[in-house]
Amino acid sequence: MSELAERIHRAFFRMMSLLSRRGQGVFLRRYFDWWHRTPDPWKLGTDDYERHKYATTLDAVPRLPYRRILEVGCAEGVFTDTLVGRFPDAEVTGIDISRRALERARKRTEKASFVHADLLSHGLEEGFDLVFCAETLYYVGRAGRLRQASERLVGLLADGGVLVLVHPWPEAASLHRFADADHSLSPVAGRVDTDTHRPFSVSVYRKA
Repeated sequence: MSELAERIHRAFFRMMSLLSRRGQGVFLRRYFDWWHRTPDPWKLGTDDYERHKYATTLDAVPRLPYRRILEVGCAEGVFTDTLVGRFPDAEVTGIDISRRALERARKRTEKASFVHADLLSHGLEEGFDLVFCAETLYYVGRAGRLRQASERLVGLLADGGVLVLVHPWPEAASLHRFADADHSLSPVAGRVDTDTHRPFSVSVYRKA
């Protein structure tokens, strides 16, 4: 996506976040179901850039025992399936706002659980040891909603749990700012990969 197209894309979702939280959720469900009318619309399962990003993300994760793992915005479960392979003893869960995406995710791997949920209004219990959120926060929109989303992510963590955020750079500096400012989190690792056509940042935090 060109820089101009990225700006238009972000401005559109900031505008959509002027809706009520419920209205925004309805819009996003319809939007992503429309995108997933064809399988893997963003080529997450075949693109070399995505594979590189997945590997870079996993390299940044602290080597700790993880019992419960969550991927927020799992789409069709490509990275979720990778997590199942990387952490075979963990209970892995993916959530997404698109029912169509989750239908394909369930077919991709039967070793993970998938939940149809909105980050801002999910009913998940807290207590995850490791939470991933990648390429998702820019859909949340304006600052108030982004703060709520960050609080919801932190609220999902068990004590000592690890949160991993992955978004385009330099936009990630803004998208991750509420996690950076959260006093219950300590930064563990951070990396900006500029060796790709679309630079990205991996930020890792641990809950006190």
